[in-house]
Amino acid sequence: MAVHAKQITVHGRVQGVGFRYFAQHVGSRLGLEGNVRNRPDSTVEIVVEGNEKKIAEFIKLVEKGPSLAWVQRVDVVDISAQGTFGSFLIEGW
Repeated sequence: MAVHAKQITVHGRVQGVGFRYFAQHVGSRLGLEGNVRNRPDSTVEIVVEGNEKKIAEFIKLVEKGPSLAWVQRVDVVDISAQGTFGSFLIEGW
């Protein structure tokens, strides 16, 4: 099975509302690998690798976000899978 990878940038009220924890929990639950971090421009950046269908499910959940978040826009870019994560991590902790 081929490993797919995406870089996702989430815009809106996504910092200070548990978004990184939410993304890590959902990614881990779906068996995906990657990382999530806050960016200085108030967005959240996610790199995710794994099964294409699971990534599509992950993106749908990220578009909704946790209850306190307000997701305005989600930008998704295909990237090359690196295969170096091993789990789903929160950067900046």
